[in-house]
Amino acid sequence: MSEIVVTENITGVAMQQLRETHDVLFDPQLWQRADDLAAALQTAKAGIVRNQTQITRELIGQAPNLQIIARAGAGLDNVDTAAAAEAGVVVSYAPSENSVSVAELVLGLMLSLVRRIPAAWQDTRSGGWDRAGFTGGELFQKTVGIVGLGRIGRLVAQRAAGFGVTLIAHDDYVDPADPQIRDLNVKLVSLPELLAVSDFVSAHVPLTEQTRGMFDAQLFSQMKPNALFINASRGETVNETDLLAALRDNQIAGAALDVRSTEPPVIGEFEKLDNVILTPHIGAFTHEAQERVVETVCRDVAAVLSGGEATSVFR
Repeated sequence: MSEIVVTENITGVAMQQLRETHDVLFDPQLWQRADDLAAALQTAKAGIVRNQTQITRELIGQAPNLQIIARAGAGLDNVDTAAAAEAGVVVSYAPSENSVSVAELVLGLMLSLVRRIPAAWQDTRSGGWDRAGFTGGELFQKTVGIVGLGRIGRLVAQRAAGFGVTLIAHDDYVDPADPQIRDLNVKLVSLPELLAVSDFVSAHVPLTEQTRGMFDAQLFSQMKPNALFINASRGETVNETDLLAALRDNQIAGAALDVRSTEPPVIGEFEKLDNVILTPHIGAFTHEAQERVVETVCRDVAAVLSGGEATSVFR
């Protein structure tokens, strides 16, 4: 059996080099076959995954040779980190390598919503030329509310500032006295205040038991009727039934979702709405970000298997 198991489509220069120097099972669809996944990991020393592969306590317990699990990305909600720690398995990930790409997508989604760019493109490519019908709005002098002022939230704030917006944020875990927070020129407010005054609400929270489904009917009802909601963090933080109702009932004006509660989702009602933009979890998928992510996790896998230490480790 192979020394390294790659369970999803993870490619790049660093991965090619790893495959040239190690015994690698590269199977982009392995995450979909539970029995084959368990069998491959039973003898493997390393597993490299993205977000689809569920590395459970059971899988880790059945893999006595496993030394490192490398997650090609920032989130670790698909890896049982507690079980890995108990088993002495290193968990490597790439928490910052794709942050710029995600933040840039968020700004792109804001602009696409307020200027109705996708709808205008579809109409124009069909022969239309409806200039008045696609009259949009500006970001300038609008209020952007950022829920979660972590690494990506801060990058969004930095980039949004260039559009002349008012920046506010809610995060229970940041210190207002932190110089990095002060330099952002972001006003920290309560979540109800943020929802009440924001023209754009951008979600940047990790998936935890506390945040699962946090964006629900109660929160959407507190937003302005002309507000636009953007989620490029974790799909499970949004109650999609409640969001759909808020959009249909004109409680909010529109939404852009790069992440969904189930991925890939079944085509449903969101796809029928003109005020919704859907993208297939592409926040981290730029050439630059993927090279950085793959280089980071492949470097850590090679280091651990040669007796060294990983440098980008979850603790």
